[in-house]
Amino acid sequence: MATKEIREQLAAHNTRLHAIHAAAEAENRDLNEAESAEWKDVTGKAEALGARLVRQAKLDQEEREAALRQAGTPLESKLADARTEWRAGVEGFGDFLQAARWNRGDPRLKYEEFPTPESRDMVMGVGAAGGFLVPSQFRPTLLQVDPTGSVVRPRALVIPAGDPPDSDIDMPVLDQSGALGVFSGVTVTWLAEAGAKPESVPHFANVNLDPNEVAAHIIVSDKLLRNSAAAGTIASTLLRRAIVAAEDWDFLRGPGGPRPQGIIGHAGTIVVARAGAATVTYPDIVGMYARALFGGPMTWVVSPTTLPQLMVMVDAGGHLIWQPNAVAGAPGTMLGFPVVVNPRSPVLGAQGDVLLGDFQYYLVKDGSGIFVDASPHLLFLTNRTVIKAFWNVDGSPWMTTPMLLEDGVTTVAPFVALGV
Repeated sequence: MATKEIREQLAAHNTRLHAIHAAAEAENRDLNEAESAEWKDVTGKAEALGARLVRQAKLDQEEREAALRQAGTPLESKLADARTEWRAGVEGFGDFLQAARWNRGDPRLKYEEFPTPESRDMVMGVGAAGGFLVPSQFRPTLLQVDPTGSVVRPRALVIPAGDPPDSDIDMPVLDQSGALGVFSGVTVTWLAEAGAKPESVPHFANVNLDPNEVAAHIIVSDKLLRNSAAAGTIASTLLRRAIVAAEDWDFLRGPGGPRPQGIIGHAGTIVVARAGAATVTYPDIVGMYARALFGGPMTWVVSPTTLPQLMVMVDAGGHLIWQPNAVAGAPGTMLGFPVVVNPRSPVLGAQGDVLLGDFQYYLVKDGSGIFVDASPHLLFLTNRTVIKAFWNVDGSPWMTTPMLLEDGVTTVAPFVALGV
């Protein structure tokens, strides 16, 4: 019998066991004689199938290893074939969720990585923390972001996990605060012939990034989870959206400490006072533009609640500045920079409801994960399963303070927020 058929029969037996138990619990009783006999029979069949699945997986693994030892095939191709243990796409991710839920002994929950010529086993289970490391072929699906779904990550400087993946790192940055100015304390002096050269030392600071755990979970029915294609599609979509939302919120507004340090409220972000409470005017936009550190890809990030203000914004001559029309829709830029409407921005009137930033100056440090686990225990009697995803990440603006320009008066920054 093929491995797929064994898994399907095993899933059917597990489903029947849940049905027997649910029927007895619904009547607040123990199993009757017929149910006990059926329970024993189905349990025995499930255990036998589990043993067959382990044997089959061992044979499959031996065949893959034998193929790797055969000459005539490039090593890269062999390794790629050896890692293909789950079906591609959302159906494969659905298979992974089913194994995490109903067949935690599935040998596919252990996979091989080949970072060096010597193979190294990497066990998905992470011990007391629970969960299984998402196979590498599915991780891009869960981490996939785009500018419309996430503001910060696709534009930020992302530092990969590395080894060890969750260790903290210090990122050096020129200390351009106060009188140190744009050249971080380096001074230039014109000298007379044979004059002494003055010492000039640049000053540095550090930004510490320490990935910490963040988790998201969804609840699905067991009936849905048994449909691998549907479960894979829904779970990957919902978890991806949850991951994007959780990260983006803290990258923009996080308090720091065990969580990422957000841009809004950070010491390196310049806050421009607005002309009037709960309004956005053209002088506000110009004031923010004048305090930006130019040179990189700047982007406006605005709350949806600011749109009624932006759409009627006028200059001193009463001309509309950012006026959509029925044909072209909303303008894509403002003062030459792209505009992104972000539902995770603060509401109109709060600091940061309009933000101008060069997100290359935001650091994202990835850690280990993504891990996924599935548990029926909390919702066992309702035939539903909790699917949890957790990963490690940290983030912070790179510049610790605004930068003093060479005129000795003006400060600029890669992030400028509209104040209250």
